[in-house]
Parts: sequence; structure tokens; C-alpha cells
Amino acid sequence: MTAAAAPPRQRRRIHIVPVLVIVFCASYFFIPLIAMARFSFQSIPMVRLGWSTLFDRWSIRPALRAFHDPTFMPALIYSCKLAVGAIIVTLGLLLPTALWVHLRIPKASPLVEVLSVIPYVVPPIALVVGVAGAFRDHAPWFLNSQLCLIPFYAVLAMPFTYRALDAGIRAIDLRTLVDASRSLGAGWGTTLFRVLVPNLKSAIIGSSFLTATVVLGEFTIASLLLKPTLPAFSVNFYNKEPQGGIAFGLLTILATTLLLALFTLFARRPGRDRAEPAGLTVGDAPVL
Repeated sequence: MTAAAAPPRQRRRIHIVPVLVIVFCASYFFIPLIAMARFSFQSIPMVRLGWSTLFDRWSIRPALRAFHDPTFMPALIYSCKLAVGAIIVTLGLLLPTALWVHLRIPKASPLVEVLSVIPYVVPPIALVVGVAGAFRDHAPWFLNSQLCLIPFYAVLAMPFTYRALDAGIRAIDLRTLVDASRSLGAGWGTTLFRVLVPNLKSAIIGSSFLTATVVLGEFTIASLLLKPTLPAFSVNFYNKEPQGGIAFGLLTILATTLLLALFTLFARRPGRDRAEPAGLTVGDAPVL
């Protein structure tokens, strides 16, 4: 029996179930954030936090203490460098791989998807212990480098970024775009950067954001290799000042959500460009 053919009472039940699921998920997400906000930004002893003190003595000062810490800015700059490096390595490896699989060996796509999940299955602590044990004697310069975390983060982000790129490739007519570009005399480099990349802008931005999120949230590998990343700073600051540490963590969550919203808006194209793929042009005449 379909929803339209069901009795009125049953139709109401069918419509209520999704609403209940959404309310439950929203409560599961927002209630801890509200608790974090109250603990972080209310200058009230924890035992007095209740409904009667809901609007009392809110202050941004606990979070500002994290920004005034002398180790905050170096940790932020270091994590941003790692994020940029991991994005470059991830896109440089996975984008050509995904395109090649779809063009040359589409039947191997399920196998490549399974292989891309392996880093998600292996715990980060096992990964870093194995790599550190192998490189400590033979290539100590690698572990001593400030950029040694980039390969680790590229591997950890692979399960997410590959699927984002794969979904973007499946959404376009890849074969037609490549054949048209090649028939006009364009090389593979021109085809990649002037034809495929503009059509995959949303997928590339999404995968880049996922990689940056992995970098800005990973703590285990950075801690074991003694690297002063932003998550390591957050944990150390929380050990010194619990209220300021929780406030800094809450602001990090809000900033990450805002960046995701901005990237999503930036990836959209206004008007007809949203429905039509970026095409090839010869002079002023569009070809696709």
C-alpha cells in the first residue's frame, strides 16, 4: 500500500517518522554542542549550571586565551602547510588514477574502490608504528622532517577523497569530453586542466575539504611523531586549561562547518552554468 492510498491516520504516521528521525539526529548533534558552549563560555561553576543560570555571565574570554597562547600561531601555520601539501599530493595521485580507471579499465573500478578503503581499515597507530620502525634506521631524515606527516595524511584521506572524485567523474560525460578534446588536437595536459578540471570543480573542492579536515583533526600520528600540529596544541592546551580547551574545540567545529558551507556555495554555478558542463571552445565558438 502506497502512502497516497493509506488511510489518513496511517499517512500521518508515515510523515511523522522522518520528522522524528531528523529531530533525534539533530538532538544527538546539538545537545553536546550546547553543553560544550555552556561549559566553555559561562563563567559559572559547573555545579551551578542549570536552567536558572542559562543566560548568566557568558564570555568569550576562555577561547581568547587559546589564541593568545604563544604556541597557537606556529601550530596553526604548520597545520595549514600540512593541509596544503596533503591536498596537492592527494589530488596529484587520485585524480589521474580515477580518470584513468574510468577511461581505460572501468571494470577495475570496484577493485580500486576496495583498495582505497584499506587505509580506513588499518588503525593510524599501526600505520605510524610500522612506518616509524622501518624509517627510523634507514631514513631518519624523513621522520625528522616537518613535512613527513603529508604522506600519512594523504593515505588517511584516500577513502574519502577518492569517493568524492569518483562521484564527480560519474556525474559528467567523461568519454565524450575527452574524445572531443582529443579530436580538436588538445594534448592530455590541456584536456585535463582546461576540460576535465572545470567540470570536476565541485568534486575537487569537496575532496580538498575532506583532506583538510583529516589534517586538522588527526592527533595520533602527530603525537607519536612529536609534531606540533593544531590538534596536538588543542590537547596540550586542554590539559592546561580545560575550559579554554573546550571553547577552542567548539570554535574549531564551528569554523569547519562554516568553511564547508562556504566551499559548497563557491562550488555552485549560477544560472545555466549549473546545468551545463564546462565545454571546449575554438576561438569564440563553443564546441561543447
